[in-house]
Amino acid sequence: MTPDISSRKDIKFIITKFYDKLLADQKMIPFFEDIVAQNHLEEHLNIISDFWNDILFDTHTYENNVMKKHVDKNVFVTFKKEHFDIWVSYLFQTIDANFSGEISHNMKNRARSIATVMEVKLGVYN
Repeated sequence: MTPDISSRKDIKFIITKFYDKLLADQKMIPFFEDIVAQNHLEEHLNIISDFWNDILFDTHTYENNVMKKHVDKNVFVTFKKEHFDIWVSYLFQTIDANFSGEISHNMKNRARSIATVMEVKLGVYN
């Protein structure tokens, strides 16, 4: 039995492994090329880890507007429904391979909800 997510360290592990999948996918890499090219990947992973830590453990470290970030990115690289499906799939695979339990389940539920809201706001929800 795998442990449940219990700390920001666990979240950072998930996000790092998850991004390994995203960055290896030719359909997903265009969304991250500028972050990689500017050598900002580690900073980005820390920001995303803060975001999830806030959601899962009710902390208050993430200071950005996640929706605005994606709307702004959509101007340069167009999001499609397929991108959200891939995102959810890779995140779920990463969580399920390493963790299980209530918090893990909550992270997957929140991810699906966030993806759906973004799909609606970006006009790609089917």
